[in-house]
Amino acid sequence: MSDISNEATNISHIVFGLGGSLNTWRDRSHYSKLWWDENTTRGFLWLDGKPDIDILRAEEASVPYRISEEWTRFKYLSSQPAVRIARIVHESFKLGLPNVRWFVMGDDDTMFFTENLVSVLAKYDHNEMYYIGANSESVEQNVAHGYEMAFGGGGFAVSYPLAEKLVQILDDCLYRYYYFYGSDQRIWACVSEFDIRGNSYGLLAAHPLAPLLSLHHLDYLDPMFPNQTQIDSLKSLMGAYRVDPSRILQQSFCYDRSRRWSISVSWGYTIQIYTTIQMPKDLQIPLQTFRTWGSWSDGPFTFNTRTITSDPCEEPIIYFLDQVEEVGKSGSLTSYKKFVAEDAKNCKPTVEIESIVVSAMKMDPENFSKAPRRQCCDIMDRGRLKNESLRIRIRKCRPKETITM
Repeated sequence: MSDISNEATNISHIVFGLGGSLNTWRDRSHYSKLWWDENTTRGFLWLDGKPDIDILRAEEASVPYRISEEWTRFKYLSSQPAVRIARIVHESFKLGLPNVRWFVMGDDDTMFFTENLVSVLAKYDHNEMYYIGANSESVEQNVAHGYEMAFGGGGFAVSYPLAEKLVQILDDCLYRYYYFYGSDQRIWACVSEFDIRGNSYGLLAAHPLAPLLSLHHLDYLDPMFPNQTQIDSLKSLMGAYRVDPSRILQQSFCYDRSRRWSISVSWGYTIQIYTTIQMPKDLQIPLQTFRTWGSWSDGPFTFNTRTITSDPCEEPIIYFLDQVEEVGKSGSLTSYKKFVAEDAKNCKPTVEIESIVVSAMKMDPENFSKAPRRQCCDIMDRGRLKNESLRIRIRKCRPKETITM
């Protein structure tokens, strides 16, 4: 049932529908355990059959499940599971759960950052018909499937009024578009009636000026932190996210004028030190450490990228999140430890900083409901080091202040 109250949208107004299967759930269930809160999140994992008792015992405190029904009767050309997953919107709506404003669809390897998701959906009038998502980062995927389509793995949201209309036509629509490949393409077609592979470092180190809502295709990405498994990397990222959800991965730029250094901070994840002056317009462009989803090629993408030099000694010095600490109720301290890749160990040291400590006030979730701007960055103690550690502060910019030198 739709929620018609004037209360601000919160997590209780969202119903998640996750597409999974008996073949994938045992290996992927650990992703949902990182973000699913059985006390606040609502929704179900939709499976293609009844799981055995061993899986249920192993996945206690994870997402509750439902078994998809009637999906085998539909005609299909290439992917029968895509038909089943497309009907999750229909089956979720038919449950008749109370006080629903949004249905959010994703896969069993999608990790949602729920507080940021709520902040984004709260900007929209849930009484109107909305279909909200994003296209693929890979141009080839958009060309093949459509630029207007919200790609399902990263997640898309359907408002209650649109879902109400959609369920009336969905089954007939699935018959009409039997030749489509994916479930998200089928939903897009019926409604019409952030994909990459490899190393995600470059993209996450220069995240756009927007809240992080979800990560997807986690099985196809390298671990985000060196010397960690993928699940441990995600736990590290979630540890920072829980301290300051709105700030996670938000990028700020510092300049050490005396040393003529440029420093890029991706809060809660990584810091890069360039021993030359780099302009903000360049620092905000991701280093291309990743490839396209379909063909594993070097592009094109729907955003600009920077090419990585073949000489590792010319790359920025990289630091990864080591510790995160909440300071009172309104602040945080994060520390980042220097990482030297194997192919850079013979490079002459140019920076004697082994760790960087960043202080910041928690970011207001309403920041993204206004015209957002990057926050400013100060190098503390005039750049003096203490125990080979540099201190940085991130703060709101003053009215006439810029983020460049």
